[in-house]
Parts: sequence; structure tokens; C-alpha cells
Amino acid sequence: MQFKDLALHPVILKALTEKGYVTPTPIQQKAIPVALQNKDILGCAQTGTGKTAAFSIPILNALHTEQSVKGKGIRALILTPTRELALQIHENLQAYSKYTQIRSTYVFGGVKQGKQVAQLRKKPQILVATPGRLMDLINQKIVRLDAITHFVLDEADRMLDMGFIHDIKKLIKILPKKRQSLFFSATLPDNIIALSKEILYKPEILNTAPVSSTVKIIHQKVYYTNRTSKRSLLTHIIKDRKIEQALVFTRTKYGADKLCRSLKRDGIQALALHGNKSQPQRELALKKFKGKQIQLLVATDIASRGIDIDALSHVINYDIPETPETYVHRIGRTGRAGKAGESISICEPEHNVFLKDIERLIKKKIEVIKDHPFPQTDKPMTAAEKKEWNKEKQKRKMEAINRKRNRNTKSPSKMGRR
Repeated sequence: MQFKDLALHPVILKALTEKGYVTPTPIQQKAIPVALQNKDILGCAQTGTGKTAAFSIPILNALHTEQSVKGKGIRALILTPTRELALQIHENLQAYSKYTQIRSTYVFGGVKQGKQVAQLRKKPQILVATPGRLMDLINQKIVRLDAITHFVLDEADRMLDMGFIHDIKKLIKILPKKRQSLFFSATLPDNIIALSKEILYKPEILNTAPVSSTVKIIHQKVYYTNRTSKRSLLTHIIKDRKIEQALVFTRTKYGADKLCRSLKRDGIQALALHGNKSQPQRELALKKFKGKQIQLLVATDIASRGIDIDALSHVINYDIPETPETYVHRIGRTGRAGKAGESISICEPEHNVFLKDIERLIKKKIEVIKDHPFPQTDKPMTAAEKKEWNKEKQKRKMEAINRKRNRNTKSPSKMGRR
């Protein structure tokens, strides 16, 4: 099957062809024909498999084939958990709708609302939004959703992890009952299934890949080393393998900033991307990385589902994640759109057990690179290393407790700042 076989309007197909889209991904092959029939969808597909196009293309096709969508208010709402993902979806919508009169815009927290409100006054047909800012604008009577005919809830599991469940339920009560709803998630735990039942009407269930799977064209490698040698090994890998660009994941925000400072001393240009950065700082970091002005983008897991960079060749796990599923989502930033990619993990002794958990989940052994100047030894950590390790462990524990507390107590006004 190719895109030309999907009964799309010629102007939509023309834009896709210019983007180099020829063969749909599995989730696109399943979702687009169903969505074109105006049916609801419950879709499960791992990150990096083309979910954005799977819901964007049929919505654009439906709106374009109407006689006129101008002056009818916002017709499609796409709800997403992060600012980065909102921007990515908006950029894709602009590309796919290049030869139509359909306009889209976005709203998200972390910045003043003035410019976003100005864009809303131009009466776009599609709105991409994060829940907090959207609810704020609805409460201010700046946004109305009574003309919605298409609703998308993207990255639903991530949405619930970030504590947006109350806003989502309030929003569902506002939306017109007669609408098409498309619900996408990387995983389908019980709470996601329960939420989908509140949103969807007789949905088609599309499950293209379990979270345990990793894209076959991603070459996975691991370097074993000691905690004190990780930064030196990372520099060695970057220079020895002549890696032009890589997305590097750390466990903490502090660790991301610290690593960037160390890399700069080694002559490697790097910027950090995490929740403590302001929206302008985050946008600048992404812009410089996409423009190849910096070599490394060092991120925490807030970015693991929100960054879409064409032809990203490498993802590096500077810190092995404790949750195996997080590893799958991280490395899904490369190996996209049929292009090969490589993931490199740097494993210290205390993280060996995490790597074994990952291999059990993905059901394969990760290739070990033994030929490097910083091999792992079995020597115990020094007192200073152990103190720092325990400090970071306690900090992560407190962050987890705070996240859980926020999910249970977070008010809409606080959530609007996301």
C-alpha cells in the first residue's frame, strides 16, 4: 500500500509527495482508512511510528473536502501533553495542508498568552493544545469548542502520567457529543482503557506494536564503564565514532546541566532541555539542534516523546533508565520514517540490573562494545561517589513522591503553567 492508494484529496497527496511520503507506516495504513470513514479509533503504537500523520492527514482531508470551513470556528482539536509535541504537530499540519486554505495554530503554557490569542483571533480551523493552557483560555471565554467535529487525544498515557486527567474529563463535557474522536497511546493500561470508554463511540481498536518492541532498524549498543568514567567515555564515543549529532538522555535536570558544562570544556557544543528551562530556552535549544548549530541536545525524559527531528542518527542513554519502557520510548527518537538509527547506552555498575530488565522486555541482547579505553571494573564506589549516588537516589525518590502528590491534588490553575 502507498499513500496514493488511500483515497486522499489530490492537494493533500501533493503535499505528502513533496515531503517524501510514499509508503505509510503500519499505524498509518491501519488508521487513515478507518478515520476517513469518520469512525472513532483507539490506537496503540510506539513512539516514532508516524502517529501524527495517522490522525492529521484524515482530519485535513475531511475539512478540505467540506464546501467551506471558514468562519465556522475551530473544527478540530488535538490535545497533547507537552509544548514540544504541540509544536511538532503544528509544523506537520502546516506541511500537510500546504495546498489548502486550512489554518492551524497552537496554545500551551510556559509563555505569555498574548501571541497565542492573536493567532486564535485569525480563526484557525485546527487547534493543537496542552490541557492547562486550553482550560485557562476556555475559562477566559477566548476559546470556544462548540463547532468541534474532530477530537484527538494524543499520547494519552503520558497525559495521565503528567496529571491531566481532571482537565481532560472537564474538556470532554464541553465538546459536542456528535464528533469523531481519535485516541492514541503508546501503552494501554487499565486506566487508559477506562478513559477511552468515556471518550470513544464504538471505536476501531488498532494495535500495531507492543511497548516492548523496538524498531528493527535501530542498532542498539552498550558500553560498560564506571561511574567516574562516564563523561570521559561519552566524549570518547562522540569523537571516536565521529558522531555529528545525538540526543543524549540523563536521569535528572541537574545532571543534564552538569553534563553540558563538562562537554563544553571538552570542546563539544551541547545544550540542555528539561522542565526547569523556560519555554524560550527550550525552543532555542531545539532550534539550534535542528539547525545543526550544536552537536548534542542533553535532555531528561520530558523530551522522549516530544522531539521529532528528521534523520536523527543517534540517541545516547548517558543514564540507563530504571523503567524498561522508558528505554523503548527514548531510542524511538531515532530510526524514524524508515531511516536507520543507532542507540548507545553507557552503563555503570549500579545500572547493570536496569539493562538486564531492558533486555528482558525487548527480548534481545544488546550488543556490547568492549574495545574502549574506559572498561567497567568491579571496584566499589568511593565514599564520595556513594554519597553522591545516594543523594541523587533520594532526590529521584522525592521527585516521584511529588509527582504522585501533584497528580492527586493539582488544580487547573497550577496545571495551566505547563
